[in-house]
Amino acid sequence: MLDAAAHDRLPAAPGVGYKPQHFAQITADPGTVKWLEIHAENYMGDGGRPIAQLRRLAEDFAMSVHGVGLSIGGEGPLDTDHLARLKHLVTWLHPASFSEHLAWSTHDSHFYNDLLPLPYTDASLQRICDHIDELQGTIRRRMLLENPSSYLAFAESTWSEPEFLSEISRRTGCGLLLDVNNVFVSATNLDFSPQGYIDAFPLDKVGEIHLGGHDEDEDEHGHPLLIDSHGAEVVDPVWALLDYTLAKSGPKPVLVEWDNDVPDWPVLETEAARAATALERIPA
Repeated sequence: MLDAAAHDRLPAAPGVGYKPQHFAQITADPGTVKWLEIHAENYMGDGGRPIAQLRRLAEDFAMSVHGVGLSIGGEGPLDTDHLARLKHLVTWLHPASFSEHLAWSTHDSHFYNDLLPLPYTDASLQRICDHIDELQGTIRRRMLLENPSSYLAFAESTWSEPEFLSEISRRTGCGLLLDVNNVFVSATNLDFSPQGYIDAFPLDKVGEIHLGGHDEDEDEHGHPLLIDSHGAEVVDPVWALLDYTLAKSGPKPVLVEWDNDVPDWPVLETEAARAATALERIPA
């Protein structure tokens, strides 16, 4: 039987993406941070300092495991070796949450170092549901599926993204991870209302919210182009969108992602404290 309530064990409080250079400071004084998230692929070994540190952190913090390499949206089958390593990790760590992306990164024997988009069609819907069923059956727990950041739209799509994610959740029983920065990035790039997206999103299925920084650029026509970089502070419009979301959803676990150009711990903890403030404004 699947662990259907696994994601509910994350506290409705701030979390951060864990980076080893912050280990000593996190264990000494985590500030407002109540939970931590790791990338699954960084912890699929059997020993060494990374695993020892992770075991120590798991004594004090709820842990979330975030996968980046399963290629759930890919046309080919899931990698059984990757699934086995993931199962081993979640079996010994017992994380409060496991999540992956609505994207693909592999084709045949090729791996692409990016999370690539896919059309929202009936065929891709069935393929993703099949992959999620296999994944959840393997790791014996409910997963969360994250909305992507988008830079283009497919003409053949017949579902809106919120509808597509909602139907995946309905068919597979998976939960959803709502990345508010991804919503803002996609809305800017594809010219739609981020608040309208949140209004259409099945917030009752959300087990975790992500925030992150992005880079600003322009396309060849001079229009704004945002790049989901996870390498900077969260900008004010994204914080405002978080406030809008929490007002509709109620308190949720909120993670600050900062994966590139990682700052010193006080900078990251300050971002987490701002998420704590946003949560404190929401009635329980």
